[in-house]
Amino acid sequence: MHSEIAQIRLVGSHPEVYDPCDDSFALVDALLADRATLFEHQPSICMEIGCGSGYVITSLALLLKELGSSTHYIATDINPHAVQVTSETLEAHNCHAEVINTNIASGLEKRLFRCVDVMVVNPPYVPTPEDEVGCYGIASAWAGGENGRRVIDKILPVADVLLSDKGWLYLVTLTDNKPLELCLEMRKKGYASRIVLQRSTDEERLHIIKFWRDLNILSEANEFETLNKTRDGVRTGFSFLSPFSIWK
Repeated sequence: MHSEIAQIRLVGSHPEVYDPCDDSFALVDALLADRATLFEHQPSICMEIGCGSGYVITSLALLLKELGSSTHYIATDINPHAVQVTSETLEAHNCHAEVINTNIASGLEKRLFRCVDVMVVNPPYVPTPEDEVGCYGIASAWAGGENGRRVIDKILPVADVLLSDKGWLYLVTLTDNKPLELCLEMRKKGYASRIVLQRSTDEERLHIIKFWRDLNILSEANEFETLNKTRDGVRTGFSFLSPFSIWK
């Protein structure tokens, strides 16, 4: 285990909390691969949505520990047991974060508006029946509804509100989530994207996607919105976004 990330033996656990697994390890490995640019980025606020065991937010805090107290860490989870376990994991590694029991970032929108410089999300991405989404307990960590997109599609607009002008979002996705479609949707909001890491397991193929605001793409997105306004009942615009231009 890399000395600068959370140690599994020190990660808290609970029967109703998702333990670190292949997707957690892939997300942390993506952060490790991006470590040099993360240091250059000098984030003031780092946030994890859906912190679970606390493995990822703790690893991020350890990776960036040389930045000192200038970086503030926030972690949220809808599962109160996950909040407790994350707090235990952070404490075991001598790290500190503000851990909040809430759904995605409910109640934090005004406080964190355009303030988050780094956001990490390992969402519930597994395709499941719709009635399993948002259920209580550990199932809330993986149940993603149709195409595994139900929760992801709620998180991305929140990320758009919270990310600073220089904000980065690292998102875990599955092939079934249609990651190209996700990137196209985010491009319409002015975001560039690239796959930081891909990994295949026995059961799934994971993609860790990094999103960030790009001024050129934002200008293109604004032009796209203007072109698509309805004038006299006639839709004047058309989509000019190429699926081959999103990977910056």
